[in-house]
Amino acid sequence: MSESARPRGRRRPNARAQQSLRRPTPEAYSTRTIEFDSDGETCVGTLYLPADVDTPPVVVMAPGLGMWRSFVLPAVAERFAAAGFAAFVFDFRHHGDSDGEPRGLADPAKQIADYEAAIETMIDTDAVDSNRLVLWGYSFSGGHVLSVAADDFRVAGVITTAPFVDGRQELRRSLRQPKRFLRSTLAGLRDAVGAKVGRGHEVRLVDEPGEFAVLTAPGARRAILDAVDRDSDWVNRLPAQIFLALPGYRPITTVDEIRCPALVIGGSHDQIVPAEGPAAAADRIPESTYIELPADHMSVFEADFETVVGHQLTFLRSTVDHRW
Repeated sequence: MSESARPRGRRRPNARAQQSLRRPTPEAYSTRTIEFDSDGETCVGTLYLPADVDTPPVVVMAPGLGMWRSFVLPAVAERFAAAGFAAFVFDFRHHGDSDGEPRGLADPAKQIADYEAAIETMIDTDAVDSNRLVLWGYSFSGGHVLSVAADDFRVAGVITTAPFVDGRQELRRSLRQPKRFLRSTLAGLRDAVGAKVGRGHEVRLVDEPGEFAVLTAPGARRAILDAVDRDSDWVNRLPAQIFLALPGYRPITTVDEIRCPALVIGGSHDQIVPAEGPAAAADRIPESTYIELPADHMSVFEADFETVVGHQLTFLRSTVDHRW
């Protein structure tokens, strides 16, 4: 693990995304860039530290499918830090500043291992209290944090928003569109086979309804592109193996083993991860709070941002903040 101090300035987000989020003043927190090893490859994260709290609780955070830590998550991490909670936001391998080829690969097992490596990194970081460590995830990573918490007793709490929890249910939805299902399966097989000889196959992460991409819900393309940094070299593509990975990924099957408090947030208007999935997961977690908002998959970072962050801060205060 290595650390380096960074100025308190921020990377320049998309102007439209910036306007919709209320950001604390830079004096409320400081940041450090931390590199850590995950199965022999280097991951990169940013640790946000509150200005006036010694060894604060820490929230370990990673972005949703295909996204980077610099997209929208800094706004969440800054709010946590301003409220007295450290936040460690990292890029999965194959994404952002982290190592890994092919770029954009979304492998659930590898990303879960990255979360575990990030936990180990925070345990080795004197600036935070790793005995009060909370996992945070959204969408695809929202499923990951449930999987990690089910297997790691060191986790003190879980916050998951619009979590992807049941690939079997997603498969049933896909079968209602047989032409799309066949095309996505063939694309995934083409990538899986071709990658073995250096000829992988990519697909778009997001596009308009009726086009072929992983995500095609109304409004998703505009919302995701609005979240991308103006300075970023992110591309709207990822290896097509994701189509093969999703059906067998079922965090819901182990959530009953989670022994820490969990906050699960779903959106009643979410067409990417319908609310019944998060609700079903919350029902199986022994100590959970489920909140369903009149939100879609991306509005949790836009119109519903303040509401969502408010619920998350309330959970953190009740779970790991000894000052309350």
